[in-house]
Amino acid sequence: MKQETFTILSNVYTQLQQIAAQLYTAAEVALQNDDFDDASLLQSRADKIYEEAENLDALIIELEGE
Repeated sequence: MKQETFTILSNVYTQLQQIAAQLYTAAEVALQNDDFDDASLLQSRADKIYEEAENLDALIIELEGE
């Protein structure tokens, strides 16, 4: 894999982790405010983004080994 591709994938992975963290934090705040629908929505979106980040991380590791 070219270094440029690795750098882009790594940066996107980091950004996805940050977005997921922000969504998890927002979900916690919504839950504390008894906004259960919002908390559920935010948690669900955070889970999906976190999962995508983990998939990207696995891809990066796999490509590094080639």
